[in-house]
Amino acid sequence: MAAAYERILVTGGAGFVGAHLTNALVEAYPGAARMLLLRPGEAGANAAFESTTADLLDEAAIDRLVAELRPDLIVHLAGQASIGLAARAAEHTWRVNFHGSFSLAAAIAQHAPRAVTLFSSSAAIYGASFRDGMLNEDAPLRPLDIYSRSKAAAEGALADILGQEGRLIVVRPVNHSGPGQRNHNFVLSSFASQIASIEAGKSEPHIRVGDLSKERDFLDVRDVVDAYMRLIARAHDLPERVSTFNIGSGEARTIASLLDELRAMARRPFDVEVDPHLLRPSSTDIAAIACDASKLRAATGWAPRYTANDMLRVLLEEWRAKYAGVEA
Repeated sequence: MAAAYERILVTGGAGFVGAHLTNALVEAYPGAARMLLLRPGEAGANAAFESTTADLLDEAAIDRLVAELRPDLIVHLAGQASIGLAARAAEHTWRVNFHGSFSLAAAIAQHAPRAVTLFSSSAAIYGASFRDGMLNEDAPLRPLDIYSRSKAAAEGALADILGQEGRLIVVRPVNHSGPGQRNHNFVLSSFASQIASIEAGKSEPHIRVGDLSKERDFLDVRDVVDAYMRLIARAHDLPERVSTFNIGSGEARTIASLLDELRAMARRPFDVEVDPHLLRPSSTDIAAIACDASKLRAATGWAPRYTANDMLRVLLEEWRAKYAGVEA
């Protein structure tokens, strides 16, 4: 039977994934008290959530928040999400991804020890293990970059600190894109933005890219959030106190093939220019990334509903609307 939650806390809920997830939580748990933790100056909160502003690194503020709300569900999305940005801001990345998670876990253990906590980690923490092919959750963690190492450390801190009476669900999604991703630091959104700018006559007809030969497992954000919601609903039926799930399609596609799909949708032709600044060091990059989500399917019945073409089409339409000065 699906879990019923009375008090829900979401961190990172004003971001790309959070916007979709908070909508889903409102629909699934309409009677729950819902609180969204916002960073100072952050906008975009779901109006159906109460919100409070505090820095995740402010241990006293986080402790007070959890003590007052005493949530029975915490969804922890907050963190430095861009691998590229993380590499340029190592200390901040570790502070947010690790120390922020550490502080939150300590507050939950003290004031909400029976709560369900879902932590959004990343498939990137498998790192060098992807050189062995598609991976399941038993693969060793061999992270290759700052972002991945901080996420792996956060997983360990949460597992160790949260109380034995509660439940921790760690999700390791592959790359995801789709509606609402308005950030140039992510590859498919960058492509769609550049194409829409060319169509609007705001840019010259060429786009900047990195290494198009890399193969990546991509999902639509709506499928990722569907996986989160299924796991949240079944949290108390999971056999282990700490449960870890890959979220992926199991198919690695070249970045070039995804760009070709966008090119087929484009209203104007364009050239492609490789930008050296967008290339990652060979020591930290992996040729192909794909995750086996059999465990997730067995536990929840989840399967992707959206194709890559669905994901790319809505992404491009939203960027077109933005350059036209209207909302998609």
